[in-house]
Amino acid sequence: MQKDELIQLHTFLYQMRTQLVQMCENHGCESTYYEKLDITPYQIHKSKREHKLAVFTLSKDIAGILSSNNGDMGLGKIANRLDQMALRFMTEKEKELTRP
Repeated sequence: MQKDELIQLHTFLYQMRTQLVQMCENHGCESTYYEKLDITPYQIHKSKREHKLAVFTLSKDIAGILSSNNGDMGLGKIANRLDQMALRFMTEKEKELTRP
């Protein structure tokens, strides 16, 4: 995937997650890992790896929000797998910042 396509996907997932968080604001939806990455789709100067990490992290957050609202175990498993994929793209410094 080209970097510009990755940024478009990042933008779409960012907007989707923003809408989901607003919809379930009263239910305690959290997505703190993405904020700790300190990358937005509008920072086009960031590396392709960083945008790829953001895409996996956003996808994990979206799957987690949907699984918590629906109680769907399949989405929970998908969220866990996306989290594992995001870990593969993290540097040690990013792992220290985002993981408890």
